[in-house]
Amino acid sequence: MARIYISLGTNISPEQHLKAGLLDLQQYFGALQLSRVFESEAVGFKGTNFLNMVAAADTDLSIADVVATFKQIEQANGRIKSEKKFSPRSLDIDLLLYDDTICNLPVELPRGEILFNAFVLWPLAEIAPDLHHPVVQKNYHSLWQAYDKHCQSLWPIAFDFPAELQLNITLSTL
Repeated sequence: MARIYISLGTNISPEQHLKAGLLDLQQYFGALQLSRVFESEAVGFKGTNFLNMVAAADTDLSIADVVATFKQIEQANGRIKSEKKFSPRSLDIDLLLYDDTICNLPVELPRGEILFNAFVLWPLAEIAPDLHHPVVQKNYHSLWQAYDKHCQSLWPIAFDFPAELQLNITLSTL
């Protein structure tokens, strides 16, 4: 079994797509450990604010199969393959970590944006504060504490999770 960490983000009907994405992830991966939901300004383009969070799950699937599953969930929630990189999203699901695997194919692991985007690092630090980044060898709590919090606006929000989710929410004061 591998422990995976997953980034979710949306700014098109965000509550609807985030809830649907979580239910789909639970269908494929079982019980999820969830960070709080954060609202953030769009990064890389002018657009409406995003809702972001990180989930963790356990899986027997390969990295390639996990990524393919994420793409299926995105498409089921209205994601269009040909969307440009910095644009509004109905649902964006990215594999951040697959145990402590370091690779470039089939995807980059650990995902580079962990170290650069507050909307990934803060929720990851909430659910895995003592876990060490496999490249920089610092734990996520320390990485978040050292992060320049003035470069991206981000704040936790109240969110009504679907009642049918098997929840293990990590609430933090990070």
